[in-house]
Amino acid sequence: MSAAAERRTQADRRARTRAAILAAAARGLSTYGYANLVLEQVARDAGYTRGALYHLFANKEELAVAVVEWVGETWDAEVRRPALVEGDPLTSLMTMARGHALYCRRHDVARMMLTLQVEFAGQDHPVGHAVSRNIDELETGCSKLIAAGRRNGSIPQGPPVRLTARAFLAALEAVAIEVAGSAPHDIELIGRAVRGILGVAPAGLSPAKAR
Repeated sequence: MSAAAERRTQADRRARTRAAILAAAARGLSTYGYANLVLEQVARDAGYTRGALYHLFANKEELAVAVVEWVGETWDAEVRRPALVEGDPLTSLMTMARGHALYCRRHDVARMMLTLQVEFAGQDHPVGHAVSRNIDELETGCSKLIAAGRRNGSIPQGPPVRLTARAFLAALEAVAIEVAGSAPHDIELIGRAVRGILGVAPAGLSPAKAR
């Protein structure tokens, strides 16, 4: 094997190890929170040794920040970006809601962001800052879609846009937690919840009939 091929193989192994550890840590954070996360258990759940974990992450804080960033990146790739392909803002938001339900089925980390947000509320901590950055970005993106929907008439006027975006994400997150493991009903129930927040009629029902 050439030196270049060996480097590629090592890089692939490292990437697979890192992905497995991040996924296991995300599940651990979702279940136990940061304070109760045990790195040895994370490594075991990922199928690696504690040494392999420490080879990639210096400590629990560094791992947790990386997990928050990983969840943000995978959610962006699997949920937000596909939703933005839709031309209509309301359709994008509803596609996002459906995509979030599917994301939670695949990754089993529905509680993680909320757990960390509550755990680090009011604290000056790198993990809390990473969570806040992630949430702020999501709120900004949803605010833009809601504002665009109100301009084109697909979403009715209502409470302030940023507040509505915050409520949209809260509903998305809370309902996903409550209906986890309840496919196919998770998609329908999340959709109903966010339509209520946005003030739009249920699917297949005109606003006039909804009134």
